[in-house]
Amino acid sequence: MLERASRRYSVASPPIVGAPAADRPQVGVGVMLVRDGRVLLAQRRGSHGDGSYSWCGGHLELGESFEDCAIREVREESGLVVKKLSFLCLSNIIAYGKHYVDIQLLAEEFEGEPEDREPHKIAGWAWYPIDALPAPLFRPVELAIASYRSGRRYNP
Repeated sequence: MLERASRRYSVASPPIVGAPAADRPQVGVGVMLVRDGRVLLAQRRGSHGDGSYSWCGGHLELGESFEDCAIREVREESGLVVKKLSFLCLSNIIAYGKHYVDIQLLAEEFEGEPEDREPHKIAGWAWYPIDALPAPLFRPVELAIASYRSGRRYNP
């Protein structure tokens, strides 16, 4: 398996060994919030994926757990209070000129109503039917929705 993965990777683009920390992949954490068969989304502003639809999420901070990051990001961006999370998927994403190791979680229990708390980053929170999502979707959200529907947990 490792040999096959290495060959596949080396054909597309070889890894950059010893790259400066600023040029290494970052860790993103996103949270799919579902209520009554609808998903909470808003348009991204001023960052990679500008204009695409996304849910709450952001960068993992030093020393932070995935769950703590998810809870913090949801509260900072929407004001919602997450009570229970589960793992949705892990993705290796190279898009928008960036490289992310992306962890998506599913909020199974949460309280409150969404507010536009960071309108400079993301705006227009709305609940969309899972089968009628707006376009374009932010790449991590697109992969996570596919995982949610298929049960596949890893997107290489």
